[in-house]
Amino acid sequence: MKLFLVINEDRFFLSHRLPLAKAALKEGYDVTLVAKDTGRRKECEAAGLRFLDFPVNPTGMDLMQELKTLWWLVRLFRSEKPDVVHLVGLKCMLWGGLAAWICRVKVVVNAVSGLGVMFSGEKPGMTAKWMLRLIRLASRRKGVYFIFQNREDKELFARNRVMRKEQCRFAKGSGVDLSEYGYVPEPEEGKIVVIFTARMVKEKGVGDLVSAAEILRPEYVDRVEFRLCGGLSTNPGALRKEDLLRMCDGRYIKWLGYRKDVHEQLKMSHIVAFPSYYREGVPKSLIEAAAVGRPIVTCNSVGCRDVVEDGKSGFLVPTRNALAIARKLKVLINDKELRQKMGLHGRAIAMRDFSIDKVVKVHLELYRLGETKED
Repeated sequence: MKLFLVINEDRFFLSHRLPLAKAALKEGYDVTLVAKDTGRRKECEAAGLRFLDFPVNPTGMDLMQELKTLWWLVRLFRSEKPDVVHLVGLKCMLWGGLAAWICRVKVVVNAVSGLGVMFSGEKPGMTAKWMLRLIRLASRRKGVYFIFQNREDKELFARNRVMRKEQCRFAKGSGVDLSEYGYVPEPEEGKIVVIFTARMVKEKGVGDLVSAAEILRPEYVDRVEFRLCGGLSTNPGALRKEDLLRMCDGRYIKWLGYRKDVHEQLKMSHIVAFPSYYREGVPKSLIEAAAVGRPIVTCNSVGCRDVVEDGKSGFLVPTRNALAIARKLKVLINDKELRQKMGLHGRAIAMRDFSIDKVVKVHLELYRLGETKED
């Protein structure tokens, strides 16, 4: 059985889909990863995967370039004849779905892992609507399925008649290995660390968190440290290096850049802040925070609210509201007992909802449909 995983970039695959690919290999699938090589190809191949460099611009809008991406996928699927194609993210769902439709791939799994800035407004714009129409065109046949991470995304797709009810499945996020990400008590010594872990994108709420930190600076500059943990991005809303260096003083507010030791950074923290108003799926950064047992301050927005029980495992605040973020952070900074109580509740939520085993099970059930379908 030939399984093709089509994802924008190798680094996103490594952070969000590697356990799934390993599980598929263990089940006997011949797994090919189709992703843009950002320099981490060898890590993917070391996991036992065949790697094909995907000529895609994750944020590009040039029509000719986009059509070249579609044609590249059509030629690939025609020559390789995969049994199952798993498409992760909107652009891959769009062009990969059309290519799979043209080539009559047996089973197509569309992973709706967050709709991003294009769908962050109250109503989708014209570009977003056309994307949904093209995905719908490619999905009106047997063997095409959608895995949603939150109900708002499913409802948006349903309103636009992209899929039928029987095509839908749920997996709350990308999951986490709960044995690897075990509960860790907060550090007893040193400053209280408030950490943000994600790409440095404006809509992820980086600026709002920095503004909240500045509100708290007069009172907490000697007691608290804010850490921004994440690399630069090609997203249209990406912050530039000079922006981040201007925001951060390197002492009270630090930008750590891209890190491979996010797990260790979480263990050294006391509070996780993630004030995103980006159209998230279910943010892995919050799943990992809950698993480690950290109280969370995040926005009452799509995807983010699926991880936090307000007042129990953290706080939900309005979007784009630095003062509200600062107020909730102050509550947690001043109350160690509350931090610990909320952290333990978050760990219980992670054990209930976010095990990687549950996510893998949902995907493998769909992959197996490729074994029984006729050409």
